[in-house]
Amino acid sequence: MHYLYIIYSSSLNKYYVGETSNFSERIIQHNNGFYKCSYTSKANDWTTILVIDFDNISQARKAEAFIKKMNSREFILRLVQDYQWLIDRFKI
Repeated sequence: MHYLYIIYSSSLNKYYVGETSNFSERIIQHNNGFYKCSYTSKANDWTTILVIDFDNISQARKAEAFIKKMNSREFILRLVQDYQWLIDRFKI
């Protein structure tokens, strides 16, 4: 199982999209600045907005790349409201 996730920092007013095999551990890493030079190390108030499970890493990475390519806060907000189409598109 692999997870696509969207998290939000109110102090930065930013969203972050990622993928991982262990979301509960990964959100802790984001909030503790585990990767010192990473984008998410700038804040420690990341909260979960959306987590979608995929069958494998390939599906999760393709969905992640698609969302990042859109480069749109509005797209992320719409996705959170209705994400079933994303699952249907990338779960092969």
